[in-house]
Amino acid sequence: MTIDQREAKIKDLVSSMTLEEKVSQLLHESPAIPRLGIPEYNWWNECLHGVARSGVATVFPQAIALAATFDEEFVRQVADAISDEARAKYNEAVKRNNRGQYWGLTFWTPNVNIFRDPRWGRGQETYGEDPYLAGRIGLAFMKGLQGDDNEHLKVAACAKHFAVHSGPEKLRHEFNAEVSKKDLFETYLPAFKVLVENGVEAVMGAYNRTLGEPCCGSFFLLKDILRGAWQFKGHVVSDCWAIRDFHEHHKITKTPEESAALALRAGCDLNCGCTYPDLVVSCQKGLATEEEISAALERVLRARFKLGVFDEPKDDPYAALDGAIINCEKHQRLALEAAKRSIVLLKNDNNLLPLKDDGSIRKILVMGPSAANIHALIANYHGLSSHLVTILEGLVEKTHGRFDITIDYHQACKMYDQNHNMGWTVGMAESADVVIAVFGLDNAMEGEEGDVIASDCKGDRGAIELPDHQLAYLRALKNRGKPVALILTGGSAIAVPEDIADAILFVWYPGEKGGAAVADIIFGGTAPSGKLPITFPASTSQLPPYEDYAMKGRTYRYMVEKPLFPFGFGLSYTTFSFLGVALSEKTLSKGGSVKVAASVANTGTGDGDEVVQLYIVRDDRTEDDPASSLRAFKRVSIPAGKQALVDFTLESSAFESVNDAGESVLLPGSYTVIAADAAPLAVSVEKGAAKPVCAKITVA
Repeated sequence: MTIDQREAKIKDLVSSMTLEEKVSQLLHESPAIPRLGIPEYNWWNECLHGVARSGVATVFPQAIALAATFDEEFVRQVADAISDEARAKYNEAVKRNNRGQYWGLTFWTPNVNIFRDPRWGRGQETYGEDPYLAGRIGLAFMKGLQGDDNEHLKVAACAKHFAVHSGPEKLRHEFNAEVSKKDLFETYLPAFKVLVENGVEAVMGAYNRTLGEPCCGSFFLLKDILRGAWQFKGHVVSDCWAIRDFHEHHKITKTPEESAALALRAGCDLNCGCTYPDLVVSCQKGLATEEEISAALERVLRARFKLGVFDEPKDDPYAALDGAIINCEKHQRLALEAAKRSIVLLKNDNNLLPLKDDGSIRKILVMGPSAANIHALIANYHGLSSHLVTILEGLVEKTHGRFDITIDYHQACKMYDQNHNMGWTVGMAESADVVIAVFGLDNAMEGEEGDVIASDCKGDRGAIELPDHQLAYLRALKNRGKPVALILTGGSAIAVPEDIADAILFVWYPGEKGGAAVADIIFGGTAPSGKLPITFPASTSQLPPYEDYAMKGRTYRYMVEKPLFPFGFGLSYTTFSFLGVALSEKTLSKGGSVKVAASVANTGTGDGDEVVQLYIVRDDRTEDDPASSLRAFKRVSIPAGKQALVDFTLESSAFESVNDAGESVLLPGSYTVIAADAAPLAVSVEKGAAKPVCAKITVA
């Protein structure tokens, strides 16, 4: 079907519907209209790190872990595998006349909100705290889902939650996010803009209000910015039951028909929830028009046509995808590789890791509540797999057949219940050569409102420190004098004393093959190469008030205190050195570009991957400007003793600043281009990162 034929068919369908039929198609549960050949369709589907909630699927590492790979092409491969499984599930379901929830082709992924505060339980769903990184990783994921042809979608991606949304979870249905125009356009919106400019099919509104307007009924966000300034052509969907919040919690409207009319007129096309049936009453009362309903309907029908829902099977380019590809061996290997690339080595005193294979390690003691815990693998919005490998299972499998090594395990303490600690097991460390302590968080401790049974903050964390009883156990364990390798699971920053272990690996929620990946790194099969997509503050006291959406004091760009670990940080089993950075130009004007060449050497004894990160600093910046801003990154593999020249091109827009009016401006003056493997703070070098190198350029 050509685009012209499609558009004509859409208009014909809309003109043939009654008002009630039109309204029925603007709900996430859209009923069939047999007389017009319109099948039933359920819009609600999730694939944050694998197809979720519809049975077996490959469970990849959580989104925040994918961001830790700092690898756009690899993330796109992951999303491509996910969309293959999504299409296969849809094909098989339709054959069996199953058109229910979680079996469609419209996926409410990715989450490109900024992880501004590590207490937010849903921060694990994002790509971190930096708007550039979130935009690039989000775009790669979107491209893997949708494919390259925006008129013939593989599946439909959705950028959420628009906009300025990152907790508190317990207040999200009534909260008003107050934010400056500078912070809005400098931090909260750029990732959304990148996806919109590159053809994302859907945008989901947030639960909260922003600057006084409910996000799913915001004329400023949806009309002025999204459809106005950005010229968005896709469809807008509400978060689930968010429109009901207008009258029940935000108190912006008084009745369901007023709420439905407000959302529709602002530009929300599709209602996940139960309020849009009242659009019929809205029309009768003159609050909305049938023309506005028809315009929204055209947009949602267009999405279904672009997905081929109305095509004959012979015209479907994805018809050959069937159940055989779901959680296939190739995708399992990809999940394993994703977990390996995401794991971050935060500390490695005396090169404790990888464990030596020289006969010195005879007894390994594995301890901790995350070791045998599948909830520390699967995160939230997860699928299910019969191939889940816990960290304990991975370590045991790695030592299978090693009759020179004894491995023992004790849970040590409960994950979040301080009343059931096995304090007596601490003494077992005295007979071990090394202790592998697996502690941290799981998906019962952080996540979305209503899904998290062990959070007293509706899914958020009240403090970012490791739970007191876990910390006490670890302290007692370390005091036994044996080497301790600490493995931390979780989806957000965890503040731990630096002396709590000799080595620290942060493994996120690593997916179905997480245990195998951790074991491979512990025993040296793979060198760790993940980088932190978020800053790890030293304590909760370093954070501004949680409900304050101003960026001052937050993230590496505005934080003034010394963090525990900086954004972009991550060690390897080898060492790297930046030899220099060269610029092709000494001056730059608007519309121009500069080529950047960073020289990096592997100065250690093992092969490894390094992530070269380019940051921009305006030399005469004010205290309201970012300390530095990530503007490019590239993962490179460098053999031991070898060098690599890593090339980038920076457009003049990379040097732009956002003023108080929210406008991007290119300010003349001197700028510093910094090549580094972590945000350019002294603390990163102190902890083992390479020393950054820099070059100056003048913007005319």
